Amino acid sequence: MDSDMNGHGNTFRLSQQRSTMMARPVNNNEAYEDGLAVKVRVKTKKPSMYKVLLLNDDFTPMEFVIYVLERVFRKNREEANDIMLKVHEDGVGVAGVYTYEVAETKVDQVMTLARKNEHPLQCTMEREE
Repeated sequence: MDSDMNGHGNTFRLSQQRSTMMARPVNNNEAYEDGLAVKVRVKTKKPSMYKVLLLNDDFTPMEFVIYVLERVFRKNREEANDIMLKVHEDGVGVAGVYTYEVAETKVDQVMTLARKNEHPLQCTMEREE
């Protein structure tokens, strides 16, 4: 390995193949094949979304379900009440739709809050279609 000094006293290590070194612009949309720049099209895929579901039971007070919807899912009082009634009447209601990691966190927060307050409220998630 050879080393050179630039005009500012910094030392740089350069390969022994100086004659073949080429500076190439850094561009995440380009790839190099046989010395030619080739434009690469990157397709991004939207993440799968998951519904967070609250399940009805005969013991969790409706007011606690509203509290959970307001606190964990940031619903206003009217939205929380509508979702709570859906859970009560249909046995299940969608609290929100999120990416996998966020949905998983919401389920965990609901279950922790329910256990802490000694309620049997159940919360699950399922992939949105």
